[in-house]
Amino acid sequence: MDTHSQVAFVGLGAIGLPMAQSIVRAGMPLVGVEPAPAGRERAAAAGIETVADVTGIGASSVVVVMVATAAQLASVVDAALAAGVVADRTWVVSSTVGPDAVRAEAERISAAGGAVVDAPVSGGVARAGRGDLVLFVSGSDAAIAAARPVLEALGTARVVGAEPGAGQSVKVVNQHLCAVHIAAAAEALALAERLELDPAFVLDVVGGGAAASFMLGDRGPRMLADDAPVLSQVGIFVKDTGLVADAAEAAGIDLPVLQAARGRFLAAADLGLTTHDDSSVIQTYRVAAGSEGER
Repeated sequence: MDTHSQVAFVGLGAIGLPMAQSIVRAGMPLVGVEPAPAGRERAAAAGIETVADVTGIGASSVVVVMVATAAQLASVVDAALAAGVVADRTWVVSSTVGPDAVRAEAERISAAGGAVVDAPVSGGVARAGRGDLVLFVSGSDAAIAAARPVLEALGTARVVGAEPGAGQSVKVVNQHLCAVHIAAAAEALALAERLELDPAFVLDVVGGGAAASFMLGDRGPRMLADDAPVLSQVGIFVKDTGLVADAAEAAGIDLPVLQAARGRFLAAADLGLTTHDDSSVIQTYRVAAGSEGER
């Protein structure tokens, strides 16, 4: 494609909308696909033209899909196949849905005459808004070349394989580390609180040493805030740690550290924090501390 070709972007949620805006800033005309009226209103306020479903993508040569789950991805492909809008388009799957899901949908898209680039992203909402994401890209050379202007508008494309599914596999590894680092940051700051230290001071001191990590520096201040903004939900890590666990089971490897972190996100969900920022996982330690104090 060239920068005058239209792009369709499916899923204008918390990270999808700033991704779409990055594409527009790069000079490519774009139509957003967003079924939720509230989502279309937010997109309109941001200057993004939208339609309610994938049947309205028109002559778009590249279709980026940024939905939450494998079932939602399958529904998008179902609708596109039914509407006859799959052929001769490059489908960029940026959702984190696991390698098996992407391979299954890639087979259906390819059979209908389309091409698939598997390109899950890492970096979060803020970096999406700057066009500074990292994309784990896999697919044929021709498909990646067709999507290259879109990929470069979104951030840095790291080609990790020649077939759809490889990008998702790398994202699984990425999410393993993200989940573990967030849970570790929460546990460490909860420990500081129980030791009657000022956790903000501890965060500043240890954040400049060997214990520093991106997640400690990024999530730590939100863990200590009274009302943290929702930049990445607990529910995302409930889903993603499940994908990691499934991939590990299929590969025959035991991941006890991942399972411990997953347990914390599940516990946070049990506390009603599913739609809260993922930094709120620290509340699972505070609740446990409160329960111990009552005994």
